[in-house]
Amino acid sequence: MINRREFLGTAAGTGATLALSPQLLRALEALERQGGKLIQRAIPSSGEMLPALGLSFSNHPGCADHAALTEVLKTFAGNGGRVYDVMHVNPASEQFHITAANELGIQNKLFWSTRGTPGNAAPEAGLVKPHIDSLLTRMKVPKIDLVMLPVAADPATLAALKEEKKAGRVRYIGVQTISASLQAAQLEAIMRNEPIDFIGVDYDVSNRGVEKTILPLAQERKIGVMVFFPFNNARGLSCTGGTSLFSRVGTRPLPEWAAEFDAKSWSQFFTKYVLSHPAVTVVRTGTTKAAHMVDNIGGGIGPLPNEATRMRMAEFIDALLPAPLRPPPHDATFHQ
Repeated sequence: MINRREFLGTAAGTGATLALSPQLLRALEALERQGGKLIQRAIPSSGEMLPALGLSFSNHPGCADHAALTEVLKTFAGNGGRVYDVMHVNPASEQFHITAANELGIQNKLFWSTRGTPGNAAPEAGLVKPHIDSLLTRMKVPKIDLVMLPVAADPATLAALKEEKKAGRVRYIGVQTISASLQAAQLEAIMRNEPIDFIGVDYDVSNRGVEKTILPLAQERKIGVMVFFPFNNARGLSCTGGTSLFSRVGTRPLPEWAAEFDAKSWSQFFTKYVLSHPAVTVVRTGTTKAAHMVDNIGGGIGPLPNEATRMRMAEFIDALLPAPLRPPPHDATFHQ
């Protein structure tokens, strides 16, 4: 049972001093009423259990200050979160994630997910080992939990990553795409022919293409699934603006039937849709606000919609007009 006292005790144990703003306090109180712990999912290739809600700041380090984002990480870890995705092309964003975890002293409590080659560099076999060397040094961990390559990486680069797993420096390997609809054939071929542990794909209640082939194939091949952008129907929401499921629903209240699966907010509605697919191992969320992080965590707690309700959720969202492209909010705070 998550409660404020337990959460604050955990946070204190990591050296965290949370600024309990009224918004964060209300969010924690709501989470306490919701009760329970984060849903756990097994990694199919090993059976290892993971909390099913992850964190990544994506483009957020350019949208909020270091202290605010570090508080989000404290809130995530203090409420049982572990899967921490550092898989960014931008080296500054990657380093921010690492620095924040090291400052909090929680690097060995996290499940690290990252890229197999550095920054904007094209995936090349010769870059894999030195990049893993660099990450291990900067993360201050003995091994990296999950390393994924872009779907389009050549076979030699994937072979180099397999060697890192064989050497015990990487625990799980995989491939990822932020546009599964455009790279479905490549992704499917790798899933069928390579011994990978994970795939990373974009998936939300309005972007359901992976439900047709990719997610069933992941179940068949015993491959874990990390979901990117559960709140976005136009991928890449950042400081430059964009659209999201939040802008699509606008100020509408949740439908009354959302109470059937204990969704208290739109972020929980969107998250629970994604998590209710049995192929999904973890859904990666992000935000610039600690109170939003608490809200996101609520989406990984409690009952999930059944298949009939999932269809109802999809129909509800499909009936809404797509949101227009718009600039980011004035305070540049995002769910993602």
